[in-house]
Amino acid sequence: MNTDYLTSTSRSGSPAISPNIEISNAKSSLSSTNHSWGSGISNRSDSLDSTSAPFKPHTGGDVRWDAISSASSKDSPLGLSNFRLLKRLGYGDIGSVYLVELRGTNAFFAMKVMDKGSLASRNKLLRAQTEKEILGLLDHPFLPTLYSYFETDKFYCLVMEFCSGGNLHTLRQKQPNKHFTEEAARFYASEILLALEYLHMLGIVYRDLKPENVLVREGGHIMLSDFDLSLRCSVNPTLVKSPSVHTGNNAADTSNSLLDNDNALPGCMQPSGFLPLLLPTKKNRKSKSDSVMGSNANSLPELMAEPTNVRSMSFVGTHEYLAPEIIRGEGHGSAVDWWTFGIFLYELLHGTTPFKGSGNRATLFNVVGQPLKFPEGPQVSYTAKDLIKGLLVKEPHKRIAYKRGATEIKQHPFFEGVNWALVRSALPPYVPEPVDFGQFASKDCSSHSDKKIADMGGGDGNKSSSTASYVEFEYF
Repeated sequence: MNTDYLTSTSRSGSPAISPNIEISNAKSSLSSTNHSWGSGISNRSDSLDSTSAPFKPHTGGDVRWDAISSASSKDSPLGLSNFRLLKRLGYGDIGSVYLVELRGTNAFFAMKVMDKGSLASRNKLLRAQTEKEILGLLDHPFLPTLYSYFETDKFYCLVMEFCSGGNLHTLRQKQPNKHFTEEAARFYASEILLALEYLHMLGIVYRDLKPENVLVREGGHIMLSDFDLSLRCSVNPTLVKSPSVHTGNNAADTSNSLLDNDNALPGCMQPSGFLPLLLPTKKNRKSKSDSVMGSNANSLPELMAEPTNVRSMSFVGTHEYLAPEIIRGEGHGSAVDWWTFGIFLYELLHGTTPFKGSGNRATLFNVVGQPLKFPEGPQVSYTAKDLIKGLLVKEPHKRIAYKRGATEIKQHPFFEGVNWALVRSALPPYVPEPVDFGQFASKDCSSHSDKKIADMGGGDGNKSSSTASYVEFEYF
């Protein structure tokens, strides 16, 4: 089993870049920063603070909900004493993650534990609050499920889904020549793309995509994790006329909107990735280029839900994945997620990132000043290179998906043949071995969970490098 289950560390082992003060002029939907979490269960609702909202559809048959519900009540809410801490799985900048078992059940979870004192001393309480709020909003097959949350005198705790397959960074290193085949890369990229599309529709800019944050579930499908660096903002989903297939770096003309901003339906709508594509019949199918995105598709509206107006001055991320606009200190928006998506795809295919230098400073200079280059090997297709080139445009407004978001990327020839409505039914390239939870049967099950967390490394992420996350950089 992979012990690097969940980390927010940079490639050098230090926590991801995050200055003490983050400034954003985006319209934030964060609630007031009351740092008392209380306790509760998500109850498959649309909000952690609501118990009357409808169930979250994609987790409706999850037996872990039943286990959580049966173990908790209004008179006796869940707490650390309800869980057996079995193993420390990993750590990040704001907390550690443990494999836990809910006592009296056969249900296993991943619990993220964050030390209150450490968060307060490093001005990171807001980041923990942001992650909790975002997790409570999510209901998507490629994103985490938050089953419960609570706090003790010392810790904040999030109870989430346990992924037995480790992360994509470790899995990539186990591949021949330490890179994935193009078919495998397309599989993982398609699921990540749908996850990012959904997040953007909720007004969430992820900002920390990297293989270390992509976990592999027991069935081989992925789950995007770690939302403490994410940015929340307003978004206005709009139906627009569908332009022609792959339009390069040209953004969609919103003057063709079928629903203008005054009449557009507010709120979050179902991602277009889950809508079936309309294919012409065989006798009318003249060629591949005339198929899905031919003239028939041009008459269909498409959903545009990219939070294009968000601007943040925060300097957050991982060196090799930072977008140029973040490094230059110009302010950034949702386009940073498409830059990191390009770096992510490049790394899956080549086993390295494109701008990696001899050190962190050299890497940042390369991101801003050096052109994109592809190595002689391994060989990848023209369509893969074309998509990566479109994503790794240094000027964000010229970047593919800048305005049309994931819809434009899904229409790129690299993803030809992907049935977006049935991605969850696709055969994964790798399925992890089942975990034998019986190995933990004889573990010491002390009820003093606070002490046990301290003995296992605490909830403070990597205490020894707590100051290493504040790295001074010059903007250039």
